[in-house]
Amino acid sequence: MRQLILDWLRLGLICFGGPAAHISVMHRVAVEERHWVQEAEFLKAMNFCMLLPGPEAHQLAVWLGWRTHGVRGGLISGTLFVLPGSLIMLAISWLYANTQTVPAVQGLLLGLKCAALSVVLQALLRLASRVLKSPFLVLLALVSCLTSTLQLVPFPLLIANAALAGMLWYRFRSRTEFRAAAEVPDSTAAAEVQPRGETRRILITLCTGLLLWWLPVVCCGLLAGWSSLPVRLGLFFSRAAVLTFGGAWAVLNYVSSVVVDDFGWLTRAEMADGLGLAETTPGPLILVVQHVGFLAGWKQSGDWSPTYAGAAAALLTTWVTFAPSFLWILLGAPWLNRLSQRGWLTAIMNAVSATAVGLIAALGIGLAGSTLFSEEAALPFRQFLLPVPAFGLLRPEAVLLTGLGFVLTFAFRKGLAIILGCCASVGWLLSLLG
Repeated sequence: MRQLILDWLRLGLICFGGPAAHISVMHRVAVEERHWVQEAEFLKAMNFCMLLPGPEAHQLAVWLGWRTHGVRGGLISGTLFVLPGSLIMLAISWLYANTQTVPAVQGLLLGLKCAALSVVLQALLRLASRVLKSPFLVLLALVSCLTSTLQLVPFPLLIANAALAGMLWYRFRSRTEFRAAAEVPDSTAAAEVQPRGETRRILITLCTGLLLWWLPVVCCGLLAGWSSLPVRLGLFFSRAAVLTFGGAWAVLNYVSSVVVDDFGWLTRAEMADGLGLAETTPGPLILVVQHVGFLAGWKQSGDWSPTYAGAAAALLTTWVTFAPSFLWILLGAPWLNRLSQRGWLTAIMNAVSATAVGLIAALGIGLAGSTLFSEEAALPFRQFLLPVPAFGLLRPEAVLLTGLGFVLTFAFRKGLAIILGCCASVGWLLSLLG
């Protein structure tokens, strides 16, 4: 247990660069170094986590802890994987709220946002090469990108339609190909035995998980009122946690549109800044929602100290975002082998993953619009849709920094730390030059 705590604390401090990088680091530690699980079992668990809503890297961390040390291990591994990045993000959000108007800080933030564009494009290309393996899946990705960018279909309905399309695809295509894709050889499958009293275990886990998940939100409602900011934060990010199929990249466009356009908690530039800041911290990328919660609490602190109000809102946001991940894994982990061999689940997973590719592309388009252009002007034929940036308002310094990020990412294949450091440094120098 002591070694488990040390290992996951180390992983929580060194995991940078998004879900793909996190999973690769966990694979090296869990399969190659510590031999916690075999290769086939790790791959099966990874596919299972991709089926679930929420950050898949965090869920995989919970599963690895559960696999080696039971429920206690799952709680420890999942908490330590998030805790270091959460504390660092809290400090960064406080600094951001106090210094964002300083020109040098604005230059640093611009560099981080431009670097994030190259990271988003890299994540998009990696996921697309792994997921889009048929014309049908390419079509799903294109449709989801278009509908998300133009806000034609609500995000929950888009995910539901993707799942339905996957079921129809499974129904009318050869089912054997999905069964073959779902069946991953696993030498431990025969030895896996479902625990006794399975119904009782499910009920206890479900009731306990739901109670812990919603208890802070209910307490905020009783103390501050059901229309207060903490309750609205808890309800919205709980809903987002249930709908985050495809990982953090896929849901961030949805979160951005709601918190900026519907609730007005942040500006579009502040949301883009949060994404750039989240890239600089260890842990899951979805920690950007903690930045959203902090700024919302800071701006609407009322009689409270802005620091205390922002910290409380940030911690509540983080709690309702990650609590469901513990619940899904502790409920479904004992059924991993059975669920992973269902062909229809494989078809749904493929369709949802293809939709996630389109959502990541939409996120990149929105981030590019808020980063590369100084303001937005709506074209007449699209007044009912998203504003379209006017190309005369292109920011030369943002174009330069974005080009630097692309060169470092794709030409020189540098790591995330170098990309972020170089872009932030050049942005700071440009701010000094006015």
